Amino acid sequence: MQIHQLPYADPGVPDVRSGTRFLIWLGRMQLGGQVRSLLWGLLLQLSIAGLPVGVGIAVQGVVDRDGGGLALGCGVAAALGVGIAVGDTMLHRTAVTNWITAAARVQQLLARRTAGLGSLLTRRVAAGEVVAVSTGDVEKIGWFVEAFSRFAAAVLTLLAVCVGLVLYEPALGAVVAIGVPALALAALPLLPRATRRADEQREKAGKATELASDTVAGLRVLRGIGGEELFLGRYRAASQEVRRAAVRSARMWALIAAVQVLLPGLLLIAVVAYGAGLALDGRITVGALVTVYGAVALTHHPLRNVEEIAMAYAFSRPSARRAARVLALARVTEPAGRGPGDRPRKPGGDLYDPLTGLIAPGGLLTAVVCGDPDAAGRLADRLGGHPAEPGEDHVSVRLGGVPLDELPLDAARTAVLVQDKEPVLLSGTLHELLDVPSSGAVRARDALAAARCEDVLDALAQASVETDGDPMRTRITERGRSLSGGQRQRLALARSLVTDPEVLVLDEPTSAVDSHTEARVADGVRKLRAGATTVVLASSPLLLDLADRVVLVHEGRAVAHGTHRELLADEPRYRAVVTRETDDELAATAVAGREAPEGDTA
Repeated sequence: MQIHQLPYADPGVPDVRSGTRFLIWLGRMQLGGQVRSLLWGLLLQLSIAGLPVGVGIAVQGVVDRDGGGLALGCGVAAALGVGIAVGDTMLHRTAVTNWITAAARVQQLLARRTAGLGSLLTRRVAAGEVVAVSTGDVEKIGWFVEAFSRFAAAVLTLLAVCVGLVLYEPALGAVVAIGVPALALAALPLLPRATRRADEQREKAGKATELASDTVAGLRVLRGIGGEELFLGRYRAASQEVRRAAVRSARMWALIAAVQVLLPGLLLIAVVAYGAGLALDGRITVGALVTVYGAVALTHHPLRNVEEIAMAYAFSRPSARRAARVLALARVTEPAGRGPGDRPRKPGGDLYDPLTGLIAPGGLLTAVVCGDPDAAGRLADRLGGHPAEPGEDHVSVRLGGVPLDELPLDAARTAVLVQDKEPVLLSGTLHELLDVPSSGAVRARDALAAARCEDVLDALAQASVETDGDPMRTRITERGRSLSGGQRQRLALARSLVTDPEVLVLDEPTSAVDSHTEARVADGVRKLRAGATTVVLASSPLLLDLADRVVLVHEGRAVAHGTHRELLADEPRYRAVVTRETDDELAATAVAGREAPEGDTA
């Protein structure tokens, strides 16, 4: 896989049983890139390790006054220099490719999982954690995948050096063959503590990121209540904890690095002292001593790769564990795959939720009244085909008799669109905001008119500096923070209306607007969606009075249905939610209702 071929057509199905298994799966998915990086790494490191051979031959040629030996040594060194140049260039190229493609695979997996879960994702995982996984964690995971092939090349090179020196000069080679593996394993006792400290640093950094994300998201509210200094102090304290954890982690890695420098130096001193004695006794030549010395001196290069893989694993394992936790989240029932001869079914008709008994007839505007706002949010998710909360019995919502969970995700999302009670506006122009996948039957200006966005357009036109007052080309800030809550809500509603789905589910679409605007918005939505299925979860009488059908959901079940006025007159539980009557008022109403007939009879 090359960078220009990204994104992947299919990033695969990851092994999310643990962070380590996820890393292994990721490396296995990039086996071709790993092999190429391994081969170029072997060329580089074997060429570096072979340089002392050429130097030794040249030195011995000088000692023996052998011009041929000197020329041979220089030729070997030159050839190995070319190998180093080519190997280093291609290793860097393949290693960076492995890093970027691994990171891209993880990001695609995260994007696919986010799209599959929808708004339910942030109910199971903090938004800040998702941000941390998709940014810093992705880089660390890619680092481990990239470093592994270089580590494998380093291990093979060390083995080749040990075996070669034993065959070349058995007396000195035996010392090196014993010392080099000891050097490679010397840092192992320090790794558990270093890993724990790295885990602690990553955990604290993740919490600080979550706190920063939540603070930025709520900055406008914090300023309104004068709480920005309080949260700034909390973030400052969290960042100091991250700094202290990073310093403790760095100390351990500095100690490991010191061990990797000190022990090879001691081995080099031992080899030189022992080899000098052998040379003085005439048991080895000067050229052989130079060759062995150079080979031992250059082992620091592959040994650094051993240290790096330990560090990469220590930092990437918590990141992989967090990514696996997010990727392990799934819809309760994943859509079944279609056979080669099967055609995707196009759903249509009534929307039915077997869990609550709610029916939204096709082509009508159905309002749903639910006394519990959280339960209303979960119901909206269910109607959109999203999974139930963990622990709940899951029965698929049906559209025209077709279970939404059996549809491919893109087909289910095309059929049913759910607008959350707190919709998000992405940064960009108003034209870009409304440029969404749609049926093409609803124009942007019609959707804006139905959502009563006239004041929003005026505000954007006045704020426009470089677009000649064109509100459609005026940029909207991130999450629409430059707009009021009601303006953001109406723009999000217009975006939903433009898509023109078969079924539109709106969760409290007018909770942030005044009563006059709310009535106009409700009328605009009813007219624009005439003949289409629309479900509105709300408790506003202005909105309920315009609905074709109103359903009361009480304690998780649809217990009554009718028009707003019928339910207001005949259903006390409905009246309690809509008119905000207290229990005492309900009891008094019930008593009056029982006494009235007796008075008439008398």
